[in-house]
Order: sequence, then structure tokens, then C-alpha cells
Amino acid sequence: MAARKKAPKEDVAATEVLDPHALEAEDRLDRALRPTSLDEYVGQRVHVDNLKVFVQAARGRGEPLDHVLLSGPPGLGKTTLAHILAHEMGVNLHTTSGPAIEHKGTLAALVTRLSPNDVLFIDEIHRLNAVVEENLYPAMEDFKIDVVTGEGAYAQSLTLPVQPFTVVGATTRTGLLTSPLLSRFGHVIRLDFYGIEELAAIVRRSAGLLSIDVDEPGAIAIAERARGTPRIANRLLRNVRDFAQVLGRGVVDRAIAVSTCERLGIDGLGLDPMDRKLLRTIVDVYDGGPVGVEALAATLAEPRDTLEDVYEPFLLQRGLLSRTPRGRMITRKGYEHLGMEPPRKGGPIQGSLL
Repeated sequence: MAARKKAPKEDVAATEVLDPHALEAEDRLDRALRPTSLDEYVGQRVHVDNLKVFVQAARGRGEPLDHVLLSGPPGLGKTTLAHILAHEMGVNLHTTSGPAIEHKGTLAALVTRLSPNDVLFIDEIHRLNAVVEENLYPAMEDFKIDVVTGEGAYAQSLTLPVQPFTVVGATTRTGLLTSPLLSRFGHVIRLDFYGIEELAAIVRRSAGLLSIDVDEPGAIAIAERARGTPRIANRLLRNVRDFAQVLGRGVVDRAIAVSTCERLGIDGLGLDPMDRKLLRTIVDVYDGGPVGVEALAATLAEPRDTLEDVYEPFLLQRGLLSRTPRGRMITRKGYEHLGMEPPRKGGPIQGSLL
């Protein structure tokens, strides 16, 4: 195997800057930046254009929008689309999550208070428990729900009608949804990572709403490092603004954007120290792979879900990592990004298959 150039060790302290999940402290600001109509929504054009047709048709018939499942990595706009769909339909949005619906009584309380054509947004819908999921089926299909009153010999089942409504489910793990639940969604939409131009447009829009002076090269520099994710682009914009205000001339340009990201440990592709540690671990510990995700998670001391939901999607999308039946492997592009020489073709393949 060819000799590999060792990269310098890095500080791998966790950073929230590139975390695609929503942070509680950002909730108010996220709402302020959130578009309110499909016309304002940037990116995902094929899906947005189709949703415009579905919404217009449903409103024309006076019926609820067919149930919608939004899937994809965190930070791509699933919650935003749920708010927009309710706004476009002219109805109320009721928000909950799979873990929050602990039993069928909670579900009954949610659906019986809905007004006609309202939208019920269920985040992390793949985490619904089996009993709640089974009771959701008749509510979605027949707009009714069974409620048990009393106990023991005095218990009786009542069927309560509910107003026609739309379930908008969001998930990062479509594969964990059961087939019966998945089949009840009329529209299944997979959101993809955003391109540089789309992210730059989002940066410019957010900068205008936040009264931040950003030039085009600055917006592009932020977009290049935003991991294809609008939430991260907006978070980077706010970080760069602070550095521009204190260390620059108050304008978010390319130089201050690149300098800020370097200080935060974010490289030109948007990888942070943890991303690079993951790739280096596969190289240094498992000879480039293949390595099973459980073994990799144990070596990195990170939960398996974190690897699969936060780190792997972007690394796979950028072609730095590959997922094979035998495990994860670093690609030639991954070696090159780390400044290492890839192994010669035909060399021995090693690694854990756990």
C-alpha cells in the first residue's frame, strides 16, 4: 500500500455551527427568516411546483390537502414547508412530534380539536409508537377515531368523528416507517441538499431581513461551506456578521467569510473537525474500510444515529465516503481532501464487518 501523508491533529471539540438540527435558542430567529409562501421558498423547485398544483386543486374543491410526508436530512426545510402548506391552504397548523404522542388518548385530543382542512404536523413521525400509529390510520383515512371510556366491565368503545384534515409528517429516516403508514401518504417528498446558487440566494434573502450588508462573493463563500443546508447557511451568516462587525469593515465579503470559517475549523467543503476525524479514523484505524457503522460509532464514541443522521449524509453526497454492503469506506476523493495518498488498486481490503 502506498505511503500516506499524515495530516496534523486537530481540535475535535464539538461545534454547534454545522449542526443541521434546530437549536432552541434560534427558534425566534428561525421563525423571522422563514418564508411564508411557496413563491418565497428557495430551492426544491420540482417539489414546490407540484405542491402549488396540489394546494390549488384542494382549495378549489374545498377539501383538505392529501396527506404529505416530507423526508430528508435535518435543516432542509421540512418544518418550513409544513407552515407554508397551512398558510397556502388558509388553515391552522397544529404542531407535535412522534415522541410527544405518548398514547392514543393524546392522539384523540389532538385530532378532535382540529377544524375543517387543518394541518397536523408530526415531526419525527417515524418515532410514533405502534398503538398510536394504528389509531392514526382510521383518523387519516376515514376521519374518525375510537376512544375507550370507563374501565374493566364498564369499559366501552366510542367512535368519534373528526373534521377532515391533513397530516404532514416529517422524518429523517424514511426506512423506519412501517409500510401501512407510508402507504397512507398521498404525496411523499424527498428533500435534497441545496446547490451553491440556491444557498447563496437564501443567504442574500436572510441578510436583507437581518439588515446585514453582504456582497455576492461573501454570499457564495458562505454557501460553499453550508453543507447544502439552509439552516447552516443562516447560522454561518450570523457568525460571519459578528466577525465582520468586530474585525472587518462591517461588510460580509469573501475574505471575512473564509477567515471566519477557518477560525471555526470549517474547511472549504464545509467539513468540521468531527467530519475529518471520522474520515481519518476509517483510514488510520480501519485501513480505509470497509468498517461497520457500529464499530465506527464505538471508535468515535458517538451514537450510531448521530453518524447516520448528521455526518454521513453530507459526506456521502460529496463523494468523500461510500456505503457498501460490507461497511463504510473512504473514497479516493476523501483521501485527496485529507491530503493523503489513496491506496493502490488491488491492495488488501481490511476492516471490521460488525
